[in-house]
Amino acid sequence: MSTASEHAGQAALSICEALLLALNDRGVLPEHEIVGVLRDAAATHENAVGTELEMEMHRAVAEMINSIIAGGNSVRRP
Repeated sequence: MSTASEHAGQAALSICEALLLALNDRGVLPEHEIVGVLRDAAATHENAVGTELEMEMHRAVAEMINSIIAGGNSVRRP
C-alpha cells in the first residue's frame, strides 16, 4: 500500500524529470550539465550523515538518482 509521502515523492520525481527534459529541449542546459546536477544530488546523499535509519534513506535516494543517470531518463538520447 502506498502512502501519501510515496505519492508526493513520485510526483516530485516526475515534475523534476519533466523540467530537466524541458531545459534540455529548449537548449537551456546541455546533457552534461543535467547529468552534473544529478551527480551533485546523488553525492549530497552519498555524503550525508545521520542515524542508521537516515543513512539508509540517503543510500536509497543516491541509488535511485544514480539509476536515473545510468538509464538516461532525464535527457532525450537518440
